[in-house]
Amino acid sequence: MSTRTGTKGGILPYQDLKRLLDRGVITSGNSIESRQIQPASLDLRLGTKAYRLLSSFLPERSDIASKLNVLDFYQSDLVMYEMDLRDGAILEKGHVYLVPLLERLRLPHSLRARANPKSTTGRLDVFTRVITDWNAGFDDIRPGYEGPLYLEVVPRSFAIKVRTGQSLNQLRLIQGTATVGDADLRAMHKATPLLYHHEARPRSIASRDLRTNQGLFLRVDLQGSDRGPESIIGYRAKKNSHVIDLSKVGYYAALDFWEPIRRHRNGGLLLEPEEFYILASKERLCVPPGHAAEMVAYEAACGELRTHYAGFFDPGFGFGHGEIAGTQAVLEVRPHDVPFLIQDGQTFFKVVYDRMLKAPSVLYGAGLGSSYQRQGLTLSKHFKA
Repeated sequence: MSTRTGTKGGILPYQDLKRLLDRGVITSGNSIESRQIQPASLDLRLGTKAYRLLSSFLPERSDIASKLNVLDFYQSDLVMYEMDLRDGAILEKGHVYLVPLLERLRLPHSLRARANPKSTTGRLDVFTRVITDWNAGFDDIRPGYEGPLYLEVVPRSFAIKVRTGQSLNQLRLIQGTATVGDADLRAMHKATPLLYHHEARPRSIASRDLRTNQGLFLRVDLQGSDRGPESIIGYRAKKNSHVIDLSKVGYYAALDFWEPIRRHRNGGLLLEPEEFYILASKERLCVPPGHAAEMVAYEAACGELRTHYAGFFDPGFGFGHGEIAGTQAVLEVRPHDVPFLIQDGQTFFKVVYDRMLKAPSVLYGAGLGSSYQRQGLTLSKHFKA
């Protein structure tokens, strides 16, 4: 099977994903629902079981089922016990779980795949990674892979209640090389602005101020929309709180789970080790219809911070049909090892743009569960506005 439309590669759009479903490239014992198909990705669903693991692992030299199908888990070096998710089950924070997903892949050799947590998952500090058989890495799925998909789930700040059929992560299918180079990014920005100043009347950022290095650099906002001294510029997860049922939308009071962080007079913020923060970008981001984007960590080399969990931006994010002057990116931040001081406007993360094979027939914000099209500093959809 070939999906080639030209010499350059790209990410498969909504309409091509539907065709691949019809051709059996993505299958499931439970019929795949239309709500799962997004402009540039497919939502993956939790299966009927979760396995509580002793630790994370990678199956570089084996298939995963052989590690799970043991007669006595006490004799296993990996699995502690299994849980039934059909009526819902609680995943405790700090524990590692493995969930077989409902979907399977039968990729042609022309396609590879990449997975990422959904935005809502990341904002709850739920760490997820896809694992496939005979693979030495997480989330990247090799061309031609045929087999099941498994999701490692580690709630970090809150215990969560999940059930069969819910989606915590998403999958992109990619043909060839899709990444947009810096010169093309600058040309794109001149034609259709990719970054705007976060203002009441947003202005596009001047081309000379665009900072690129295999992607666009963006900064952190520690001023907030309200310039007063009480302006909320972020949230920190409370250490002890109730279970969050992922089926409840707009249900929980934010202050029961989060501590608001107010603007400091010197424009700084001291991040404490292993605390979880929700912050926002200084710029407003725009993803035109012919492209998708992914947030990547800028500080990965120094190891002080993890600045994102969920990094996919769909075509049309902060753009719509051309009527939106960008949308702030929400940052999920967890410092490691030592306290880390950041300042307003500090370079904080990078966004890599990828080409689509063709513009999707449906854009982000067009009623496909697009919860964050006009977001500012926004918690997950489970909390009351």
